[in-house]
Amino acid sequence: MRILIVEDEKTISDVISAYLRKEGYETDSALDGLRALELFNESRNNNAPYDLIILDLMLPLLSGEEVCKKIRLSSNVPIIMLTAKGSESDVIAGLDAGADDYVIKPFSPRVLVARVRAHLRGSIVSEASGDNSVVMRIGDIDIDMTAREVRKSGKAINVTRNEFLVLSTLASKPEKTFSRDELISKAFGDDYDGFDRTIDTYVKNLRKKLAGDNNHDCIRTVHGFGYRIVME
Repeated sequence: MRILIVEDEKTISDVISAYLRKEGYETDSALDGLRALELFNESRNNNAPYDLIILDLMLPLLSGEEVCKKIRLSSNVPIIMLTAKGSESDVIAGLDAGADDYVIKPFSPRVLVARVRAHLRGSIVSEASGDNSVVMRIGDIDIDMTAREVRKSGKAINVTRNEFLVLSTLASKPEKTFSRDELISKAFGDDYDGFDRTIDTYVKNLRKKLAGDNNHDCIRTVHGFGYRIVME
């Protein structure tokens, strides 16, 4: 599997690459945002797209947020964002741009590799399909657990891995209200170290993507507690 590392500090990039190659992954590196987009587009044109992108937030020429937004226009490739800005607002800005996950600098390369493995496991599952698909249906929205795909009125909706996990968790028990902590635990596991408010960002993005012409919102806020899926 191929991974693009976008990091302007070559020493950090080389360390990440060494750890990933030791795990059997192929890697390419870009030191600025424009070069990252060039490599991304070249890989797609050559029918050898990257399986995952590790993307620094602060980059020369084009910021990580802008790179992420441009990639999201045409691809749902998993993106792990690296950031030296560890505040909740900075992390949420990265998630708003379309990142699936984030790692705060300074970081452990072993932890980063573990995050990579987790996201690539999800990507492998998303390629599976067949006659035995498990599909949850909420109104005109289908959540295909086998293909890891969300469809609205039969049309595929481009959601990130974490957005899919939040939506499928909510849909697993329609009308049940999940607290933010409960959503984090059930969607990502107890070892997830993100802010509970990042759930709000995932929900906001899902609402935007799933709202149809009638702007119907199937995810309801229960003020002071959390969120639930409604069937109506």
